[in-house]
Amino acid sequence: MSLPHAILTALLEKPSSGLELTRHFDRSIGYFWSATHQQIYRELGRLERDGLIRALPSATATRGQKKSYEVLSGGRAELARWTAAGQDPKPMRDALLLRLRAAAVVGTDGIEEDLHRHLALHRSRLAEYEEIERRDFPPGSDAIEDRLRHVVLRAGIDLETFWTRWLARALDELAAPGPDGRSGPADEVHDRSGEA
Repeated sequence: MSLPHAILTALLEKPSSGLELTRHFDRSIGYFWSATHQQIYRELGRLERDGLIRALPSATATRGQKKSYEVLSGGRAELARWTAAGQDPKPMRDALLLRLRAAAVVGTDGIEEDLHRHLALHRSRLAEYEEIERRDFPPGSDAIEDRLRHVVLRAGIDLETFWTRWLARALDELAAPGPDGRSGPADEVHDRSGEA
């Protein structure tokens, strides 16, 4: 996904100012596509220059007034083109997985604490998503727009469920005793290196 398409989606849902878009990203789109305040404003400028959005006319011109933007027909066409285009899945790149792989060769000092921190963060986000689901998607929401938004939220719920289960399993593996009765793979790595 690209930032311009995320912004076009948000503006088609509701014409907004840059600040309102930033808040929208914090509350919804940001759960699966994040952007900083500066990135959003920079992209708004590009989209406006490219004729895909325009600033809504203001009733009164005052200095420092926030501009609200709406999507023009070219922007809607670009979003429809991008939505219909095929795209291959992206390979997963996660530093935590790489750090665990590295811990297998250099030892596990500090990794368990960070796994606990990640687990707490994922449990918190899972609870947040489940609360959004209870609040915003009651049984009987049959409009296609509601169902598609719910499917996106369910992806977040399923992903957070995966991470909480996987992290719990990883922590169990770290705590499990090795063949010599000592816990954790750090001792095994140390012994294999010939430095024990």
